[in-house]
Amino acid sequence: MAVEEFKFTVRSAGERIKLSRHCDRPLTSDYIKYLFPDFFELKGDRLYGDDASLLTGIATFQGIPVTIIGHEKGKGTKDKIARNFGMSQPEGYRKALRLMKQAEKFKRPIITFIDTPGAYPGIEAEERGVAEAIARNLLEMAGLKTVILSVVIGEGGSGGALGIGISDRLLMLENAYYSVISPEGCATILWKDSGKWEEAANSLKLTADELLKMGIIDEIIPEPIEGAHKDHTQMVYNLGISISSHLNELLSTPQHEILNKRYEKLRKPGVFTIKN
Repeated sequence: MAVEEFKFTVRSAGERIKLSRHCDRPLTSDYIKYLFPDFFELKGDRLYGDDASLLTGIATFQGIPVTIIGHEKGKGTKDKIARNFGMSQPEGYRKALRLMKQAEKFKRPIITFIDTPGAYPGIEAEERGVAEAIARNLLEMAGLKTVILSVVIGEGGSGGALGIGISDRLLMLENAYYSVISPEGCATILWKDSGKWEEAANSLKLTADELLKMGIIDEIIPEPIEGAHKDHTQMVYNLGISISSHLNELLSTPQHEILNKRYEKLRKPGVFTIKN
């Protein structure tokens, strides 16, 4: 099987958001099943409990030992409820950090899969310090002494996405989105009307093509013509090719260069020049 020739399908931001949320779209567990068949799940934050909305564990990818961390929305009503629809709580981010520090110790590259509408905003999450947990991950990932590769496979919502998204390479599926806030949340704040979410989506510049232009992401991974949900096999293959290419390149780069480039990458967004 070959990667389909990349012809970017013309779609509105609203259409891409609908595809990113499609009920049959491949989840982190699907990519793990086919790309990391020897995946061994590790649970718990060693502080409060386990968060099923974040899958974490160790595996090999083309013979390379790796650490896997990814949001999991679940399949079917019962599973989705158990996984809180992919909205992680503080113990999820602390579990992720535990696995990241382990990866650093054993010099394993980290691959993260981002697919969340955002971190869980409930009272109990606030009581257990979800904001601190996400902030701690941002701080630690910025200086982590191992390779980090992140892929936005569906929804990339706010701090919930950033909590596992600080990386050396950020890839994004063609019909995924990555944004500081959900379009519905943005519309509610700006116009007091969540029904205007498509107008908000256009303004947020949250699609893969817009983010590539701005240098926020490093590559757009093509999807089957009608979306990733139409051909899981082709989507898994396309993603596997991209991960392999970027991972091999990163692993051949000296560690001090990795850290310097990550620092430059994090400093770049928001920089602008005023012309007189």
